[in-house]
Amino acid sequence: MSFQAYLDNAEKQTGITPRAFVDLAAGKNLTKHGEIITWLKTDHGLGHGHATAIARLITKGPEFVAQNHTDGVLHLDGLAART
Repeated sequence: MSFQAYLDNAEKQTGITPRAFVDLAAGKNLTKHGEIITWLKTDHGLGHGHATAIARLITKGPEFVAQNHTDGVLHLDGLAART
């Protein structure tokens, strides 16, 4: 599964866009990978793979993820923004 697919599927499961997850984590002052994964699993019901992808997005930032995981293309504003 591609990195973008993990983000898209997490949005389908929760109704929360990747960008909104980044903002929510910032609002909660979550910065550590492990604490972000616990939050995503506990509060949002995500599985480990989806939580890990979002945690990487939050901790490393969109630019790093786009460069290293998605060949430079990363969609953070949700599925509806692409239709």
